[in-house]
Amino acid sequence: MDGAPYADDPDDESDPEHERPGSRRWLGCAGVVGAVLALMAGGFVWLFQDELFHPFGDTRACDGSESRLPNVISAGGVPIPADASDIHYVTRNGVAEVSFLSDLMPDYLHRAGVVPEGTPLPDERYGSPYGLGDGERPEGLCGPALRGPAWSYQATGTDGGPGAEILIERSSIDSDSFRTPARVIVSFATP
Repeated sequence: MDGAPYADDPDDESDPEHERPGSRRWLGCAGVVGAVLALMAGGFVWLFQDELFHPFGDTRACDGSESRLPNVISAGGVPIPADASDIHYVTRNGVAEVSFLSDLMPDYLHRAGVVPEGTPLPDERYGSPYGLGDGERPEGLCGPALRGPAWSYQATGTDGGPGAEILIERSSIDSDSFRTPARVIVSFATP
């Protein structure tokens, strides 16, 4: 014989009807595993999209920000309070607007030189009531809005440079104190 395989040879893989046992099962399992992995990856991206897609990779930055602020934000040369939380900012045209919550605003106002130490807050000699509608916030600033009533302060820079405008939520019950914690919006020129 010439060495050609017989038509009914069980080892002949050239026969289209002859497949190895389990090869279809293996492809089916691989397809299911691939679909599950793709679904998990899509769920992961959806779940963490806020952390993945912020400008500059900074979860504090709002869409439309033109520059990144440092980890320790200083307004008018004075760092915002150490207990600041829920921080959000937008930067554009050389101005930063930062929103945060803090219980330490009286200390911040004294450190920034806005209000002399020992002066009761709020005091009309150093600030003024700010007409604000509930839910108002500067354009482009993300996160929770400032709730009225609010108090406005103008701070000069500690080094004689540009200062900051500070809006602080006042208590709706006691007009001689701030909310606890108070939502604050600080606007200042960026370097």
